[in-house]
Amino acid sequence: MLKPINNPLKIAVLDLYEGKPNQGMRCIKEIINQWAEFYAIDLMLEVFEVRINESLPSLDYDIYISSGGPGSPLESEGSSWENKYFDWLKSVEMWNAHSNHFPKKHAFFICHSFQLVARYYGIGQVCKRNSTAFGVFPIHMLEDGLQEVVFQGLKDPFYGVDSRDYQVIEPNHQKLRKLGGAILAIEKNRPHVPFERAIMSVRFNNYFLGTQFHPEADAIGMGMYLQRTDKKEVVIEAHGETKWKSMVEQLRDPEKIMWTYQHILPNFLNNAVGAMADPLIHS
Repeated sequence: MLKPINNPLKIAVLDLYEGKPNQGMRCIKEIINQWAEFYAIDLMLEVFEVRINESLPSLDYDIYISSGGPGSPLESEGSSWENKYFDWLKSVEMWNAHSNHFPKKHAFFICHSFQLVARYYGIGQVCKRNSTAFGVFPIHMLEDGLQEVVFQGLKDPFYGVDSRDYQVIEPNHQKLRKLGGAILAIEKNRPHVPFERAIMSVRFNNYFLGTQFHPEADAIGMGMYLQRTDKKEVVIEAHGETKWKSMVEQLRDPEKIMWTYQHILPNFLNNAVGAMADPLIHS
């Protein structure tokens, strides 16, 4: 049974959706609340609207989850909200780096947030994709991914929801090693396609981890999204009706999207809370 040393456990969700309609925030909150209910954890969950209100959490929180979001992860460079976002990130880094600060603060970065953090650390090239990635795709673990506690219980490959026009490619291994980080997963390797494979997950350091896909996506939300006339037309125009039907069918497979939903973020929360009680094992 998980027993956080702080009561209530304080989790901050950083909302980067800029007020745009989405399923991501619903899913993130549902996962956190379901997890806390399962372990009978007294929870304080607070959401911070980053891009419009420029609202960022303090260091009073135990765990942070930063969402996906629309638009370019490049065009925001130098903007007021992004500067504040990176100031927050730096403050968490500094807390974790201090030997007298305990417990350490764990953070998870999803899609748009992942791309921003990859640019912040310079661990790869952030650029526009040749075409939009949208759908349910296999994600392939690398050696470090097979050992990653947050990926515990996943198969190789596992499946995730992808929805992005940008990507992180061409990893800078030297910078990753300096951070104490590692690439955990990549896109499906397709030798016949002349494009660099995107990095799909990175452990940036002992306390920061992110995915370029959406581990919070559930079958219900994704199904609603695919049934929207505009999204259905986009998928059919780009990939054909057979591909659209295949995506809808894959949502019904309990070992694909729902398996990822049930494992990655819950594992992250388990590990973060476990580290609060026993840093030598979980750090």
